Amino acid sequence: MKHLFTFLIATISFSLVSAQQYDDYIGAGHSAGITVTSSSDFTGTQAIRTIDGVGMDSRLFETGRFLSQATMGADLDLINIVKDMDYEDWIDQQLVEPITYLESQLENVWTEYIDTIIAVGHEDPANVNGPNMKHLNFAWWQNSMTADDLLRQKVAYGLSQILVISSNSELGGYAEGMANYYDKLLDGAFGNYKDLLTDVSLHASMGYYLSHLNNQKAIPSENIHPDENYAREIMQLFTIGLYELNNDGTQQLDNNGNSIPTYDNEDVKEMAKVFTGFGPGAINENVVWTTEPVFGIGIYGTDLTVPMAAYPSFHETESKIILKNNTLPANQSAMDDLNQAIDILFNHHNVPPFISYRLIQRLVKSNPTPAYVERVANVFINNGNGERGDMGAVVKAILLDSEARDGDYMFEQHSSRLREPLMRHLQVTRGLELISDPSGRFWNAYDYSNTLKQQALNSPSVFNFYLPNHQPVGDISAQGLVAPEFKIHDTGSSIAYFNTAFQWTRTWRYLISANEYYEASPNNWQIRYHFGETKIDFEAYSGLASEPELLINELDKVLTNGQLSDELRQSLRENLATITWTGFEINRVLTAIYLIIVSPDFAVIR
Repeated sequence: MKHLFTFLIATISFSLVSAQQYDDYIGAGHSAGITVTSSSDFTGTQAIRTIDGVGMDSRLFETGRFLSQATMGADLDLINIVKDMDYEDWIDQQLVEPITYLESQLENVWTEYIDTIIAVGHEDPANVNGPNMKHLNFAWWQNSMTADDLLRQKVAYGLSQILVISSNSELGGYAEGMANYYDKLLDGAFGNYKDLLTDVSLHASMGYYLSHLNNQKAIPSENIHPDENYAREIMQLFTIGLYELNNDGTQQLDNNGNSIPTYDNEDVKEMAKVFTGFGPGAINENVVWTTEPVFGIGIYGTDLTVPMAAYPSFHETESKIILKNNTLPANQSAMDDLNQAIDILFNHHNVPPFISYRLIQRLVKSNPTPAYVERVANVFINNGNGERGDMGAVVKAILLDSEARDGDYMFEQHSSRLREPLMRHLQVTRGLELISDPSGRFWNAYDYSNTLKQQALNSPSVFNFYLPNHQPVGDISAQGLVAPEFKIHDTGSSIAYFNTAFQWTRTWRYLISANEYYEASPNNWQIRYHFGETKIDFEAYSGLASEPELLINELDKVLTNGQLSDELRQSLRENLATITWTGFEINRVLTAIYLIIVSPDFAVIR
């Protein structure tokens, strides 16, 4: 408080001849023609700063908060660029930014991976396994760290937690197929949701994951019946959910006050008939006994980057009743049945609030008000030009809504979200100054699926890492609120996060790293090579360390968007002041970063 009082003991003199006239107040930039003197300056800051508005960071903090919702993470340079823009203008720029695809990045990674193996003397790189999930993770991190289509990458990642496939299956050995699927989410992030549903339904990776690849019509005499897995999940998880909804996302109730189911088991059986007769659209190099795709070829021989094809003789051609009131005529093709069934689901009244609610959770907050959901759902219904399902318009509505932007909402109990482990890591890596590998690689091999219980495209099931209605026992559930990310925040993962964050903030450990060993000679000795090593540049902040308040303020800008609590600030001041030994500057920096990124102020986005 000493320095604050120094600022306040100041003399303000006015020049009546040249001063700018204001009718409201002095300060916040209204300082023309005014001279301010003080008894002393604080670390070179001039007394005029008390009223000229320089250093006021409210817009910067607002922008950091906006970008924490709209991107994988933002550094101070990006925050400063966007703070001088209208947010809608920035979104419009992002909507047309060229797409950074994952499959092409995976191809780059794999080529470089093999070239590096050859360079260190590996005898037979053709026998190296891959590309698999490890290499897909390398590519995902590279794009997450370097892509310019920031908003699209964030939305696609959110969609990957709604329209789920997972490497936590045999798909983990087929990285090209998973990357190609992720690219469909990138395409659909600002496209039309109906088109995205069609792409997802026909994708061979999804076909394998939810078992409608090689799904055939019923042959009762052989006890063969259509697989119902995808039929159930496209309704429950991708479109209409379990219960009838109002347009604001609240459940409709019958005359007895009970929830009304959207479908029953008979609906699932009828929908399952739609997804019969789809098989490989192409074969891969593993198939040597035929040059044409054949129904029944499994994942080993299927080219998972090519949409599934229809095989008429395996498709159920009898009529189908969809959701009790919609009949698909008999003898239609598999594609006609699929397109019409998706059209019925897409136009169901549940879809706008169902998808809007889940995207709001992925981008902004865990507990949007019904009014927020309805405002976004209305944009899903009509983007202003008569189009239903315009995802670009939906994303814009989510991010520009008053509940996302107005600061008053930050102080309400329901206006927060636990930052998931991957997003915590990415905010650190994208927000702080880094020392990167000269090659420009940001390949990351950390196994977070076991330690932090989250890794991209590696959820434990089609239900994602957490359900959207998960309620941790305690104050949150007692208030009727949900907190999905707390599902993977338990005694194991929370301690693992503390330990991982500690490693990130050591000068001898890497923030992003993909180091491996490979056999390089017949004598079995090993050559170690590095695919990428990225550290936090603690030196970049060391000049602020002599004055802890300056260091705290700088880190607050990029890590907590100006929301550091008074309690944490005081704790940081006290702890940093005790670090006075040789080289204290670096130790203060790494200690400050560590204490912030393990704090609730960083973990919870408001």
